[in-house]
Amino acid sequence: MATKNPFRFAHPFFTTLPQEERSLVPGLGHRMTDFIKTKLEKIPDPKREPTMALEEIIGHDGAKQIEASKAIRFHAVGDTGHENGFDEEAVADAMAADYDISHPEKCPAFLFHLGDVIYYDNTDRGYQAQFYVPYRKYPGKIIAIPGNHDGEIFRYDGKPTGQKTTLEAFQKNFCAPKPAVPSGAGTIYREMVSQPGVYWLLDAPFVNVVGLYSNVAENPGFLEAPSIGQKQMDWLVKTLAGIKKQRDKGIRKALFIATHHPPFSNGSHSGSAEMLADIDKACQQSGIMPDVVLAAHAHSYQRYTRSVNFQGKPMDIPFLVVGSGGRGLQQVVPASGQKMGDHRYDKSLMGFGYLSVTVTERLVTLNFIQVQGETKTSFDKITVDLTTHRIA
Repeated sequence: MATKNPFRFAHPFFTTLPQEERSLVPGLGHRMTDFIKTKLEKIPDPKREPTMALEEIIGHDGAKQIEASKAIRFHAVGDTGHENGFDEEAVADAMAADYDISHPEKCPAFLFHLGDVIYYDNTDRGYQAQFYVPYRKYPGKIIAIPGNHDGEIFRYDGKPTGQKTTLEAFQKNFCAPKPAVPSGAGTIYREMVSQPGVYWLLDAPFVNVVGLYSNVAENPGFLEAPSIGQKQMDWLVKTLAGIKKQRDKGIRKALFIATHHPPFSNGSHSGSAEMLADIDKACQQSGIMPDVVLAAHAHSYQRYTRSVNFQGKPMDIPFLVVGSGGRGLQQVVPASGQKMGDHRYDKSLMGFGYLSVTVTERLVTLNFIQVQGETKTSFDKITVDLTTHRIA
């Protein structure tokens, strides 16, 4: 028997009416986002206090060498997972070339993976083909936040991804009880770090990095929702408040916040207003704003400058999308400094590459390196002054 009153369109949110003028659809809400919130996966609890020190990743001596050098360097990139991916391997090899074994204090301290390590095959076989093989020449340790594909239990065609619970494979490879070579690495020796969970704080010389999990939706991203609870958000507020207390005592480090889903994007994946609202909510409650926001998800490079007045002080905050790690390029709108509300769209590239980050006591330098085969060039470079909160 046919449904008595089917919707005119495939979803009832197809309308030009502003959200505040829409009628509530019983059981669904006012917009597609309300429905997506009910389809998220639970966030696994951390296995221990979600704070890491740099020495837990690279050892006591390595951390001391970096501290003595007066600067920390690291790589950042996302959306890499690709079996037999020439471009993924080219980016990995280009980053590997930044290491100089004779000067470990000047080498990148680690690679920060911004999510979507694996696509559609969350098994040992998938990690072997899509992660360990293409990164076999990369000498640095790798830390990560999960992307939406890392949390998937089913593929786009309905077939299982190989994990029975969300983020099971990610935790096996990144959150083992102690540093070890996971079974997925096979004959490739890569000692993986022991992250405390899928969200965490890295407390390192000159920088605090907050890594967050924004769940499994293609768009948008969420840190909290009724279906997943608010443990991550509560932890984030508490963690940022702790960093604020340290700053009040005169200990000023750069603050990076990273999520897989980008708050701003003009690529094939649009920006997530929900992601931005979650970050802003935590920052307002804790009394501190990030100096840099990193994301991926859209397979391109994009840079935005958000200008805010926070606690009476003007700030320029760069928001970067670095989903250019090799999975496959997606269209992106050209950037020319377009003003979009409280932010400006400064730079974009439909190309592969990675972010090279250098942080000192006073400056953050963000240098996006474009990779074309065996050639790499600096495509976009900015400096954030931590004293003036301005971008040069």
